[in-house]
Amino acid sequence: MHERVKVIETALLIDDESNTTRAHREIEKAVRAILTNVGEDPHRDGLRKTPERVARMYDELLSGYAADPVTLINDATFESDYDQMVLVRDIEFFSLCEHHLLPFFGRVHIAYLPKGKVLGLSKMPRVVEMFSRRLQIQERMTNEIAKFLDDWLHPEGVAVMVTGRHLCSMMRGVKKVNAKMVTQTFLGKFKEREMSEQLFREIYHPSGLRA
Repeated sequence: MHERVKVIETALLIDDESNTTRAHREIEKAVRAILTNVGEDPHRDGLRKTPERVARMYDELLSGYAADPVTLINDATFESDYDQMVLVRDIEFFSLCEHHLLPFFGRVHIAYLPKGKVLGLSKMPRVVEMFSRRLQIQERMTNEIAKFLDDWLHPEGVAVMVTGRHLCSMMRGVKKVNAKMVTQTFLGKFKEREMSEQLFREIYHPSGLRA
């Protein structure tokens, strides 16, 4: 029985590797086509390995699609009678805009009101990374982080605020290099005015909106 399980696991691993290899080949082919169509020579020294590098880069930048939430949290929820606001500020992130495939980056601020359990501190950045390392828009990413924490912790409330700078509007289009986008999702008790105002006071410190 154990040997059969090992065979199945090995087959799945090989299949995953072959899928990755096929995906890399397709990405490399697409990158060569882009280079050719912008007037470059994909075979010159500086560009010869560019398609391969780009394929590996997307593995890293889009690793959130393959993230497993159960493995990510890894039993890092703990029983606690603490019932005041937990605020984790200034979690840095990088993501790719799904409209132009250009990066956007900034900081995520997460708050929640525990109800019987708390989440290990190191898991907050991992949750952010799981949702930011995908093709995204900032609005959806903000919602996804909040909804995930709400579903996992079942707290009294969750609030997520994101400040982002988008290269798609800095390098092209309107070319506004200092503009920042702020998005927020309030769930549960954070929808109440008093709680949302308290959160704003905590976060809108002089350094709170850095991106």
